[in-house]
Amino acid sequence: MYRERASRLPGAAVWTSTPSGDDGPGRVLPDGCMDLLWHDGRLLVAGPDTHAHVDGGAAGPWAGIRFHPGTAPTLLGVPAHALRDRRVELADLWPAAEVRHATARVHAAHHPARGLEDVALRLAASAAPPDPLLTRLVAALDAGRPVAGTADELGLGARQLHRRSLTAFGYGPKTLARILRMRRALALARSGVPFAETAIRAGYADQPHLSREVRSLTGVALRELVPPGPPVRRACP
Repeated sequence: MYRERASRLPGAAVWTSTPSGDDGPGRVLPDGCMDLLWHDGRLLVAGPDTHAHVDGGAAGPWAGIRFHPGTAPTLLGVPAHALRDRRVELADLWPAAEVRHATARVHAAHHPARGLEDVALRLAASAAPPDPLLTRLVAALDAGRPVAGTADELGLGARQLHRRSLTAFGYGPKTLARILRMRRALALARSGVPFAETAIRAGYADQPHLSREVRSLTGVALRELVPPGPPVRRACP
């Protein structure tokens, strides 16, 4: 069972997941985010995905805090491109003493998810604030604005924008735009909007374009990601 709630850290979401023995491998779709994870007594970091991550169906409960796109590298002290499409032990990124301290905080909390949130809040209190230009970039791309026009509005050249995007998001702005557009499309389709209308409203040329992009980013057909029956309401990070 998967549960999610808004975090006390602005823009972040706290989640828990307890797979059943019959669930099998899970498919985590790209979303532009990075997560700090807790599983089997260990702290891990999920880097930014450029395609669906199949988790292998690891047994036992998971907890995580999902950071708003572009914010995790400043908190964790690691450029996003170094973790692209990877799941990494925090012990491989931080000094041992810092990992022990963070692990102790999670253990001391009444629930690992709350402990992860406490760790994230402490990191945010001592970290530099998110880059306001990249915050504006995410908002613009999530609203369907074109990359080139947004870069001009922000006063960033193509090379500078790409370099800063690699550090913050793990990939260039065009990849981020594709991922955010797919997330918009899935939200529309899951709310009951027909696929053809979903494609136009989300910014695709047509339904075949939407279908190709979804399969390219997730590895499965759009219909496999949209359950049949009544509209499904899901919280978006």
